[in-house]
Amino acid sequence: MADTNYDLVIIGSGPGGYVAAVRAGQLGLKTAIVERDALGGICLNWGCIPTKALLRSAEIYHMLHRLEEFGIKADNISFDAAAVVKRSRKVAETLSNGVKFLMKKNKVDVIEGVGRLAGAGKVAVEGKAGKSELTAKNIILATGARARTLPGLEPDGKLVWTYREAMVPPAMPKSLLVIGSGAIGIEFASFYRAFGAEVTVVEVMDRILPVEDAEISELAAKAFKKSGMTILTSAKVEKLDKGAGSVTATIVTKDGKSQQITAERVISAVGITGNVENLGLEAAGVKVERGHVVVNEWLETGVKGIYAIGDLVGAPWLAHKAMHEGVMAVERLAGLKELHPLDVTKVPGCTYSYPQIASVGLTEAKAGEGGREIRVGRFPFRGNGKAIALGEPDGLVKTIFDAKTGELLGAHMIGAEVTELIQGYTVAKTLEATEAELMQTIFPHPTLSETMHESVLDAFGRALHI
Repeated sequence: MADTNYDLVIIGSGPGGYVAAVRAGQLGLKTAIVERDALGGICLNWGCIPTKALLRSAEIYHMLHRLEEFGIKADNISFDAAAVVKRSRKVAETLSNGVKFLMKKNKVDVIEGVGRLAGAGKVAVEGKAGKSELTAKNIILATGARARTLPGLEPDGKLVWTYREAMVPPAMPKSLLVIGSGAIGIEFASFYRAFGAEVTVVEVMDRILPVEDAEISELAAKAFKKSGMTILTSAKVEKLDKGAGSVTATIVTKDGKSQQITAERVISAVGITGNVENLGLEAAGVKVERGHVVVNEWLETGVKGIYAIGDLVGAPWLAHKAMHEGVMAVERLAGLKELHPLDVTKVPGCTYSYPQIASVGLTEAKAGEGGREIRVGRFPFRGNGKAIALGEPDGLVKTIFDAKTGELLGAHMIGAEVTELIQGYTVAKTLEATEAELMQTIFPHPTLSETMHESVLDAFGRALHI
């Protein structure tokens, strides 16, 4: 009979769970990970990775329609929806298999089934192989989250989609209504618009991408409208009436005006809620608030030996935040010293639309709260040689500093490849760099990264190329 006693059992193998397992293996902890579906969780199988594969196809298709700008000609440009989806699924499969390899490499036992807390230091597992019970000195809950639903707007998988159905369309819809303009909603809106769908985005807040800096949100809205999207802000979808092959949405704006929009498909992207059900949390004494497990700064639940990480514990709902928390939790329970609690102002956010949006730290509005004196720098992509050479002159980098200390408080970007560029500012924040170090840093030429340098210089009246 196999040994079922572990130093650590992790429930859920998404980015947070599998990275926690890898780190535990590195530290020599006897570890098991319990997964009810596919290794890698939603992110690798139905989220972060396969959506980027879809968006890459959309980006290429978009560029093919700009060929003449670059002196290239091609005829009869078309796409195969099934092939686009097939490539995305293949990418997801490759990454999930990669996680299998990592588990084997780090001597982590993978147990298929649904896991739940079953008393002090115990995890009950129910799977295809039947029922079993694991004993663990420590347990990490990493069960992630699922799409939130609103009354009357519930997805049916056919006409009203969540992200899951939106990733595997049997055919490209000619028209689409997206409810919610966070990163998920905007990415799907951008994807389907690139392939010719008439796209309408409805956002209850007064601007799209409401967690982003207001100036960046405004630039994004202009870019999306220019691409042909319809954007309705301060608006709410009151009800959905389903027909044979379309949905008619009744939309009410802030001023009380009502309108109806008919679309072939609807994507609901109104947030997520933690997978807290059927985990035995209440019986174990683990506290849950508003669909999320409550933890302290060390990811401890308040019940000795039980930790929770990732989307399960709340915003920001990002894979890289979950990975970081997975490592934190393992190092905490392993007794490592000199650990640091997570500072959410150092967690970057990325939206892989066209154009891309990325940010880290405080928005201009937040940075200036309480009367703090700030300095703000901006640099447009139009002043950057590489951006012009790429044919991507539309974009902006914005940096915000504490005027007295020179601390980098926030950075906000829109334009080509900014999801790759943002890491420069994230490193700067982690190293607690001030404007002095950033201005003294040499950025290679010609690169898009020079916009980052110039934005810092601009905040202090020293920009060179505007």
